[in-house]
Amino acid sequence: MNKIYLDGHIDVPTERLADVTAALPAHVALTLAEAGCLSFNVTPCATVPGRFLVSEVFSDRAAFDAHQERTRNSNWFAVTAGIPRDYTIRSGDASA
Repeated sequence: MNKIYLDGHIDVPTERLADVTAALPAHVALTLAEAGCLSFNVTPCATVPGRFLVSEVFSDRAAFDAHQERTRNSNWFAVTAGIPRDYTIRSGDASA
């Protein structure tokens, strides 16, 4: 079984930063409660204003896909609609 890893960032425009920051705790809590979520971190970047660094680990593709589906139907999706993201998704051996 392969874990799914997502790493990257989201660049939030200044005028949307307050709304995104306010929505983030619920998004993190809901994601961490999902079956198969092993790790989920969204942290402000120390060097780029408005950038949040994203790191996710899911137990398998099905758990990752379920997360994507839940997110598409969430407040987070609405609040962050159209905001640029740069993510890399890879899979790896669960024993690694």
